[in-house]
Amino acid sequence: MEKEAKKEAFRKYLESSGVLDALTKVLVALYEQNDKPSSAVEFVQQKLGGPSLSEYEKLQAEMSDLQTRYNELMAVHQETCNQLEALKNTEREASSKENVEGEDPTQNL
Repeated sequence: MEKEAKKEAFRKYLESSGVLDALTKVLVALYEQNDKPSSAVEFVQQKLGGPSLSEYEKLQAEMSDLQTRYNELMAVHQETCNQLEALKNTEREASSKENVEGEDPTQNL
């Protein structure tokens, strides 16, 4: 009895969210095709707005390339941050030496 209630609740959910109508329209379109497509799954995916298999593979390759580029840029960014920090430390050390020697570090600005 509990399983039937869950099934009915799920069916109502699918109906109220428009999933049943969308699937029905796609299946009717497939049925009405004179020349049936070689892949019914790809047909359904395309009609529902999803990418084709070739588009999906292309997007996967692009994502992989972008991830590689992102990793490279993050490494460059980290190196630049390290260099900046080193320069700041060098400047602080030079400034503290000038202060110790009695010079005003703002005079050079």
